Amino acid sequence: MDMENHPFYKYIAQTSASPLVIEADHAEGVYITDIHGKKYMDMVAGISVSHLGHKHPAIMEAIRKQLERHLHLMVYGEFIQQAQTDYAMEICRHLPGQLNKVYFVNSGSEAVEGALKLAKRYTGRFEIVGFRNAYHGGTAGALSMLGDEHFKRPFRPLIPGIRFLDFNRAEQLEQITRKTAAVIIEPVQGEAGIIFPESGYLEALLQRCKETDTLLLFDEVQTGFGRIGEMFAFQRFNVVPDILILGKALGGGLPLGAFISSREIMDSLTHDPELGHITTFGGHPLSCAAGLGALKFLDSSGILNQVSNKGELVRGKMDHPFIKEVRGDGLYFAIDLDNTELARQVGREALNRGVITDWFLFRDQAFRISPPLTITEKELTRGCDIFLETMDDIQHGKVF
Repeated sequence: MDMENHPFYKYIAQTSASPLVIEADHAEGVYITDIHGKKYMDMVAGISVSHLGHKHPAIMEAIRKQLERHLHLMVYGEFIQQAQTDYAMEICRHLPGQLNKVYFVNSGSEAVEGALKLAKRYTGRFEIVGFRNAYHGGTAGALSMLGDEHFKRPFRPLIPGIRFLDFNRAEQLEQITRKTAAVIIEPVQGEAGIIFPESGYLEALLQRCKETDTLLLFDEVQTGFGRIGEMFAFQRFNVVPDILILGKALGGGLPLGAFISSREIMDSLTHDPELGHITTFGGHPLSCAAGLGALKFLDSSGILNQVSNKGELVRGKMDHPFIKEVRGDGLYFAIDLDNTELARQVGREALNRGVITDWFLFRDQAFRISPPLTITEKELTRGCDIFLETMDDIQHGKVF
């Protein structure tokens, strides 16, 4: 069929003029197979969603068991549903004691929305501080906190009272005041091209928030569940947020988001007014069951202990004249070529050769390596080799 007349283009709303248009037939492990039988190595894990790969047995079994019980029953928060309560308890078991109440929603973007509302409700303030080159989602409140004007300008006016700082600039933290309800930050900036905090920066941020009675929100939608080697990135930096925001890998491949805080803070959503946040499908039992199955496997399998070594493999392999910098840790890397067209060319040609990568919203001079945590060292080596072979062939004029 002529792709221009394919139902995908006729009936599915598009996000860009150049989608990847792989027509998937099935997926398993680190591979996606199209309808023609061509296999693609997924080196981005569906943008950090499929952290255990595709069709993982632990997740599929958890889904099957829940399917036999029930699907949606009632809007979130009204019925006791074992899949939700079991998953909330298991998540909290991995968190510090003050992060002990979970509000399940549908996505990372909705988790950001709920967390922002919670911060305003609890503090009685409305100013929110975010960071340039941050990404928190596409809904109106989350978009308001997105740290790049290019993506926001066509949709203004957005929510008022927003202030932006530069990541890793400690001297700007004094702009957080007693008017500030919350600071929302990615402990590792993702779409900026994998930027880690400098030593002491998050500690200084926490201290400033304590001085001004401001809530600290960590967006771990991409880094949660082992992406940099720890279960959650904040554990690397020994800074505990007041509200933790999760999504992507949270659902084990199914749609799910959550914001997590203390009972005292979270309970402020239950009165004046009631239903301070409400969601119909949030915490869908199938998604919670899948996420719980994934977390139990992640906890018991020892895979997290392998993530750092696999990251060292990537860092050691990705050496080429085109590569200006390799940023990241664990299985969360930006391969920076400092050239937008070159990075796009590498991505297109790697796809032709059966490897899926992606670029970054605010650093399109780089491409992404963030495969499933379950990828074997042999698979990881092969994926990196294909990137290197692609760059070699471009360098020597063999790719046009």
